[in-house]
Amino acid sequence: MRALITLTAALALAGCGAASEETKAEPQSVLVSTAPAKQGALPQTVTAYGSVAPALNGAQTFSEAQPGQVTRLLVTPGATVRRGQALAVFVPAPASRSGYLQAVEALDSARKQRATTAQLLAQQLATQDQLVQADKAVADARTALAALQAEGAGRAVHTLTAPFDGIVTAVSVAQGDRTQAGATLLTVVRAGGIVVTAGIDPAEHGTVAVGQSASLLRLSGGAALTGHVLRVSQALNAKTRMVDVDIAFPAGALLPGEGIQVAIATGQVSGWIVPHRAVVTAGGVPHVFQISGSKAKAVPVTVLLTSNAGDVVNGAIDPQRRLIVEGAYQVGDGDAVRWAH
Repeated sequence: MRALITLTAALALAGCGAASEETKAEPQSVLVSTAPAKQGALPQTVTAYGSVAPALNGAQTFSEAQPGQVTRLLVTPGATVRRGQALAVFVPAPASRSGYLQAVEALDSARKQRATTAQLLAQQLATQDQLVQADKAVADARTALAALQAEGAGRAVHTLTAPFDGIVTAVSVAQGDRTQAGATLLTVVRAGGIVVTAGIDPAEHGTVAVGQSASLLRLSGGAALTGHVLRVSQALNAKTRMVDVDIAFPAGALLPGEGIQVAIATGQVSGWIVPHRAVVTAGGVPHVFQISGSKAKAVPVTVLLTSNAGDVVNGAIDPQRRLIVEGAYQVGDGDAVRWAH
């Protein structure tokens, strides 16, 4: 009886061992996802980062040549204004007004002195040289008065008005502030005069040209916008050491100060368009895997372009065989694979 039990146990163990060997002999397959191989072209882009700001010729900064006081402030930053709309009221300092009145009196006095000299010359009581000096005094007084008038000293009150339709982007003073001559008061940007200014690598300067299309994406998120290159600087930005590029976009679509990622389309690259995850770059030469029967077949490729829309590659890809996408980094050449049809 004991011998029979021993024999049964031995047979059972032998069966398990055989089953285990059969299991080990079965090839292991990797579950993958696939995509068809197709040829085409994708845009080649130059990526840059920048912000929304006024164009070089799209803004006007207001200042006064005379010291004085901002008695009324009629706008705030971000306000939309129309051409001719009042922005602020400025009153020149009393000293500036006094200097202007003195210049008016000086011109009046010079004119009277010139008239007197002319009468004396007619009576042969003055010389021609004295009349010439009187004429010069009148001319000098007139020039001094004109200069003060050009600086606004002749106005007791000056109302600043918008020169065009636009947006107030900066207000540098508060109501009641006393300002020095030349101090910035506020800035107005022309409607449509706001652009995205981005910096590109100097090595890519030759590939970017005015008129090229561009995709704009807020760094804070949101849908992409379409624009075009408006200006390409021919010199490096002294601060960033990059080349500034201005991108035009639909009016009102972006706000001043927003951070933007820019992708400028500089051309087209043709070849095999494959998903980015299908290209294996680890371990040497870049390659993709195609399915041959039920096995993975490695195909060496040259990567011509990498983008969010896919990669463009060149290689001996068979259009009749599907590409491995998910799982490409988990298989090797000749490995068994399985996939959902």
